[in-house]
Amino acid sequence: MSEEFELHADLERDGIEVADLPLCKLLLCNDSQYPWFIMVPRVVGVKDIYELNWQDQQQFLNESSAVSELLMQVFDGEKMNVAALGNVTPQLHIHHIVRFSHDPSWPKPIWGQLPLKPYSNEQVQSIKDRLIPMLAEVMGN
Repeated sequence: MSEEFELHADLERDGIEVADLPLCKLLLCNDSQYPWFIMVPRVVGVKDIYELNWQDQQQFLNESSAVSELLMQVFDGEKMNVAALGNVTPQLHIHHIVRFSHDPSWPKPIWGQLPLKPYSNEQVQSIKDRLIPMLAEVMGN
């Protein structure tokens, strides 16, 4: 019997589900200081991108590029930071963070700089209302 994909408790706690892409689950990190999204490939037991099979690596790159471009358009960003650290949360997850020279941590990385500042329900709904139709169009759904 094969294992079923489950989101790591850390990602479940700090993330808000936005959409299921063909390979990845797209989460919004619950920190309103940055447009910070996390892509989690729905593949069991993978900690690093190189562990994905070739087809999934290609699919991830396609999804990551599309999401990055879309987020930069929607949030009118200056720089897209993409990172897969996994030192604390071992499940493969890739951060996509829209950065601005006026954001509270610029030019430093955002990790450990400031406590999380949760979104309101209205803010979350507004982000989903903007992103989900555009994601569906980009992903061909």
